[in-house]
Order: sequence, then C-alpha cells, then structure tokens
Amino acid sequence: MSKVIAVAGGTGSVGRTIVEELKKSPLYDVIVLARKVPEVNDKEAPVVAVDYSNVEETAQKLASHKVDVVISTISVIDEVSGVCQVDLVKAASKSGTVKRFISSEWGTPHTEVSPMYKIRESTVIELRKTGLEWTRVANGYFMDYYGMPHVKTYLKPLFFVVDPPNKTAAIPGTGDEVLSFTYTFDVAKFVVAFLSLPKWEEITYCYGENSTFNKLVALAEEAQGTKFKVTYDPPEKLAKGEITELPSHPALYPYFPKPAMQGLFSLFASWVLDGSLKAPEDKSLNAKFPEIKTTKLAEIVGAWKGH
Repeated sequence: MSKVIAVAGGTGSVGRTIVEELKKSPLYDVIVLARKVPEVNDKEAPVVAVDYSNVEETAQKLASHKVDVVISTISVIDEVSGVCQVDLVKAASKSGTVKRFISSEWGTPHTEVSPMYKIRESTVIELRKTGLEWTRVANGYFMDYYGMPHVKTYLKPLFFVVDPPNKTAAIPGTGDEVLSFTYTFDVAKFVVAFLSLPKWEEITYCYGENSTFNKLVALAEEAQGTKFKVTYDPPEKLAKGEITELPSHPALYPYFPKPAMQGLFSLFASWVLDGSLKAPEDKSLNAKFPEIKTTKLAEIVGAWKGH
C-alpha cells in the first residue's frame, strides 16, 4: 500500500518541484496542503485547503487522508509564516497518522546571527516536544538561478553573487571558497529517495556539485562568450550587512526592499566564507544513493550558450 505524503506549500517553487518528483514514484500518493483549492485540481496530487491556525481541523484532514509524512515547503521568512509551520507540526502530531516531518529549510539551517533563526528554530523546539521523526534538508545554494531563464525551474529570478543576464558578479571573499550548488529537481529526487530510509538525522545533506564562485563565473563567461564585470566584497563589508548591488537588484526593491536584500545576501555571503553552505560529503545522501546522477554547474550555466 502506498504511503501518503502531504506537501505543505506544494503549489510554490520548491514544493511544486518536490510534488512533481513524488508523482513519478509508485511508492507514494501525494496531497498538497494550501490555503485554497485551485479551480482545476490535479487528480494525481490534489490540493487540500487548510487553515494552519486551526490545528484540530488540520489534524483531522491529515488523519482522514492517512498522511504518513508531512513535507513543509512553507516559505518561513517572518513570524506569521513561522507560526503557520509550528501549527502544522502540532496538527501532524495530533493526527495520529503522521510519523515523520520535514521542516522547511532548503539551503542551510539558519544560525544565531540570522534574523530568521528564532522564527525557524521555533519549529524545531515544537518538533522536539512530539514523537515525530523529523529532519531539515541542507543542500547549499540552488544552482537553478544561474541558468535562468534557459533551464526548467519553478524558482523566481533572484540573483546572488552572479547576475548572468547582466554579465556581472560581486563575489564574497576571494571567490575560491567552496560551497554546494544543487539543482532543485535533484533536491527533490533526493527527498523522494530518503523517504524510504529507516532512520533520519536532524539535518539531511545533499549536493549537486561542490564548487566556487570563481569557477561559476568562468563557466558563465565561456557559455556567453564574453568577460563579466567582476568585483569582490571583503569580509569587513559583509560584516556591515552590505554587498555590492547587482544590476538586476533595483527592479526587485519594490517587493524586496534594498536593506532587507542587502542584509539577507550579506548573511548568505558570510555562510560562503565560513563554509556553512558546503554539504559535508561524508554525511550526504549522495553516497547512499549513487544512482542519483546530479546536474552539474556546467550544464546549468551552459544553458546560456547561444543566448
């Protein structure tokens, strides 16, 4: 009998990607948790409307669908979304059917220096109160961004360090710091694979390729047949919450104010420098699932060739 997986936020970017991969597996049935049901509902992954603040009702819906695992891809970026995820944990625990929970991280777990640390850690605190087995996925940085708009992805354009459309890069540190880059569809494949593992760790690592921003820029220059305008941001600048603005950033400021973007990206840049965005190879799923052939940066960045 197929296990039922509920993907919270499964109509969004990462969630939609995971749902697409789950639908390919004969081992699982999928439902999507969202605030409202679309006019045309997917029979293979039907949307179930939930009000996360109504814990009892959400628990009943999870139970009625016999949900075994909840995968949260809720974008936890403020207190409101943080509370939603905590309430989802409470509902999962009350359901009586849910045994496992994947908390929304999708990158690297935020540390105490992050303004989102307390918001996201509140979910972990709640999970520790339950009998649920749980994990968070650490996959480094999504490589999709560096092939946009020429690769399949459900992410929205938001360029960090390298801005391929404008042939520009503002690199933190020396550019030789190693970090993990992973294609969203590869992350989804690893998620589908590790659902079958008998035991989960509190952090689940995976990666597509461990590389550097200097190498990424070299690949981008080769693909586009031109030199990029490259600058380097020293640690002292990043420590002030500042980064060099990329040409694509100002157009996003009406939706993502400059101070917030600078603060977030300087935080990410600090993780590049201290190695937090590099998945440890000895602890990663790559070794457990060698049949998953990950997409490489050359393929993603190379999609710019001829454009």
